[in-house]
Amino acid sequence: MKYSIIVATYNRLDELKELFASVEKLDFSSADYEFVISDDGSNDGTADFISSLKTVVPFQIQYLFQQNKGPGAARNAAMEKADGDYFIFIDSDVMLPPEWLRTIDEFLKNTPLDAFGGPDTCHESFSPLLKAINYSMTSFIGTGGTRGSKKSVQKKFYPRSFNMGVSRKVWEAVGSMGALRHGQDMEYSARIYKNGFIVGLIPDAFVYHKRRTSLKRFYKQIFNWGVARINLGRMDKTMLKPIHLIPAAIVAAFLVLIAATPLFYFAVSQLFIFVLYLWIAVGVFLLLLAGIAFLQSITQYKKLKIGFLSIVTLYIQIFAYGFGLWKGILQVLTGKKEAKGFTRNYYK
Repeated sequence: MKYSIIVATYNRLDELKELFASVEKLDFSSADYEFVISDDGSNDGTADFISSLKTVVPFQIQYLFQQNKGPGAARNAAMEKADGDYFIFIDSDVMLPPEWLRTIDEFLKNTPLDAFGGPDTCHESFSPLLKAINYSMTSFIGTGGTRGSKKSVQKKFYPRSFNMGVSRKVWEAVGSMGALRHGQDMEYSARIYKNGFIVGLIPDAFVYHKRRTSLKRFYKQIFNWGVARINLGRMDKTMLKPIHLIPAAIVAAFLVLIAATPLFYFAVSQLFIFVLYLWIAVGVFLLLLAGIAFLQSITQYKKLKIGFLSIVTLYIQIFAYGFGLWKGILQVLTGKKEAKGFTRNYYK
């Protein structure tokens, strides 16, 4: 078996149905891959659905069930049972292009890698909101190209679990994923690098990624990633650099400016004029950022609605990440061993 495709899931039946509808179109020998579904305690009919799939699909499916322990534990359980030479992690909310696995296989034949990852993008059938979220998550001004762009603010590419592969020998040498709820894939990638393995990006091996289907869910997700960055920095200083803290600096500057405005208005008139000039500068910065996002988005999607939504999602992304960073920093300063973001009702 060449490839074990691992999907950790928890009450994501609708997503799994969409995922396997795309799997049926994969342009790759069904004898060379298996799916390992690691169920983290679902009670939505996932087990029955997977059982029915086994009787109709030509490829092998392993179904594992555990009481809810988190995605890391689910992925680790899958690696213990997987038969492939490579373990490929994907999220339950992705859809696979027909050429996805063939692209990976051909790339690895020409450029052997111990671990790899691919980018994520959106499908043409996705809603305007999902396309706007895709813009903010994949654009250079949104994430600096860290999610699979050839141009990135990072010198190293860190594969992420929505589209991430590791060889069996990596797992045997590095071990299992850690216990972080968010950022565990980044921490695992860092350990792979530290052990001297060859890691690379396969730029054409993209997946269609739905991510979050509302602005509230999107905010919570990005907030938790900000918190996770602080945890990653405590584990490995190379994973928290000044560039990662820019959203936190933006949030701090806004809060200081908001607090200073009424204070200087009533106390020192000359300083209040200075504050007004700062507000003008902030307004110009926000308009410039909005203009860039709008133009890039409508160039990509040719829809005005998506262009305007992209401005909203980009602002949410910056401020959610910034607030998440500050929450993580404050928890660390107060002695927390691990900073935590949203945990209850995370997906609602």
